[in-house]
Amino acid sequence: MQIISSQIESFQKSSSWIRKMFEAGIELKKKYGADNVCDFSLGNPDLVPPASIVDALRALPEQVNCPAGMGYMPNAGYADVRAGLANYLSKEQGVTFKAENLVITCGAAGGLNCLFRAILTPGEEVLCPAPYFVEYGFYTSNFGGVLKSVPSIPENGFHLDLQAFEAAITEKTRAVIINNPNNPSGVIYTADELQALGKILDKATAKYGRPILLISDEPYRFLAFDGAVVPPVMPLYTYTVIVGSFSKNLALAGERVGYIAVNPAMPEGSALVAGVTMTNRILGFVNAPCLGQRLMLAALGTQADPSAYISRRKKMAAVLTAANIEFTMPAGTFYFFPKAPNGMNDIDFVNKLAEERILVVPGSGFGFPGYFRIALCVDEKFIDLSAEGFKRAAKA
Repeated sequence: MQIISSQIESFQKSSSWIRKMFEAGIELKKKYGADNVCDFSLGNPDLVPPASIVDALRALPEQVNCPAGMGYMPNAGYADVRAGLANYLSKEQGVTFKAENLVITCGAAGGLNCLFRAILTPGEEVLCPAPYFVEYGFYTSNFGGVLKSVPSIPENGFHLDLQAFEAAITEKTRAVIINNPNNPSGVIYTADELQALGKILDKATAKYGRPILLISDEPYRFLAFDGAVVPPVMPLYTYTVIVGSFSKNLALAGERVGYIAVNPAMPEGSALVAGVTMTNRILGFVNAPCLGQRLMLAALGTQADPSAYISRRKKMAAVLTAANIEFTMPAGTFYFFPKAPNGMNDIDFVNKLAEERILVVPGSGFGFPGYFRIALCVDEKFIDLSAEGFKRAAKA
């Protein structure tokens, strides 16, 4: 007898390649020892949180001991936290936010689920560029939506194929979601291409008589290299929603604090905020963790020191170059997305690397076969240790 739904059973069979490789790494570490396995599978930030987080933690007991210090709150989050975040985002995005434009969520993942629950009718579609974060497909299907991907152009550094996006929009399209900087490719979309995408969506919105949202998922905004800038998307398109979190920049992945920010210029924007506030409740999140909200508020404007990622990026680029593996230097994030060598199937190559005790994730898990993802959330000694293994696997 089957106790779980057929949909969840199918999800389990096609479960995230990220988790599969992470679990394979656990077994390899048991067999060979943790110091002998180069596990680049999971994007789990390993930086030390900034000093502002440590100071905020020390101050928490006073807040916890006050009346309702850990009690229920408005589903959208504490009023002062929303106000502080609104001020911070106003500077970042170049538009004036107010607290009522924001909902504090249980991480970016919780925020996306709340947003999709609020906007999707079963059968409607969400477009995204490929490669993409695999969970987007699960988040949309949770509410009867369909994720459709539009392949990016590897030869152009994985930037958007704007003509393909325009051709992919139909009367079923409800939203376009981008991840900027992108996981797994590391590309940073430029202001020009985002503005062009906005014009395409304006045209489609007028054609079909209802708004198509542009959702910008931005947890990696803080990590851009070589002076690159992640452009603010809010001024470029009226129907924009930003989803963000503090998992990466404050190294607080387990605390689950994120947000949804609705463009203040959006017609009916207040209705969207109200809808997301409700779905935050009825999906069972209720509100983001109270302690996490306090930590986030105290640390706004600070971040964990990213210098380790800068060094690791340089070192991994040297390792891949020495192995004659083709790649585009990531402009942001802590990922590489190289091409499987010699036209090899990406899954076969990932398995070949596993024989060398190197764990990466096949591009098939990100909707883009033929490539593989490397996460730089490890000590540099493992990048050094992997060098000969990459060479042997590539030659094989």
